[in-house]
Amino acid sequence: MSYSKIRLYGAGGHSQIIKSILIHNGISVTDVFDDDPALSHPNFDNIIISSRKRANGFPHKGDPFIIAIGDNKQRYEVSKFLKSEYSKAIHGSAIIDSSVKIGQGTVVYAGAAIQPNTTIGNHVIINTLASVDHDNIIEDFVHISPNATLCGLVEIGEGTHVGAGAVIIPEIKVGKWCVIGAGAVIIRDVPDYSIVVGNPGRVIKMNTGF
Repeated sequence: MSYSKIRLYGAGGHSQIIKSILIHNGISVTDVFDDDPALSHPNFDNIIISSRKRANGFPHKGDPFIIAIGDNKQRYEVSKFLKSEYSKAIHGSAIIDSSVKIGQGTVVYAGAAIQPNTTIGNHVIINTLASVDHDNIIEDFVHISPNATLCGLVEIGEGTHVGAGAVIIPEIKVGKWCVIGAGAVIIRDVPDYSIVVGNPGRVIKMNTGF
């Protein structure tokens, strides 16, 4: 379903890009909510103060949301709070095969390429110029950063962040809530909660931030 009006939760820099995509697609941003407007991007006006601690007063019903927060954990936590419909934001310059399945709340930035038979979950970020090859499975709350390359038959677990310029070779499985460092080259499977850096990629510690 397509919508002409969308609300955003989050008012930082990531939200600015999503707002730009929506406007490019002829979609109006009706309201912007943030837990701490003092830390918001200066280009946002009239931010509605929202606190997940005051859930009873939140206007869950209305135009659908996109959770416009780059941090995967924060996006996950907000999704558990919001009792609303979600929409997507896909830039017109992204190249997406017709067989690709994209979940709700997911955003695809300018110049990204997503090849046939790939499945992308909910609340995922496919960032600028990211390349996602054929038959990938990308689970919920993942962030694929700018210029990252996922080759064919790659699986990325829930909540994992693939850093800018990272490369994952074919048929690799990356676990949930991992961090793949910028420029890392992943040539073997990665266990859940791993933090991986380097070429070839090596686990340097476990991700205790979730």
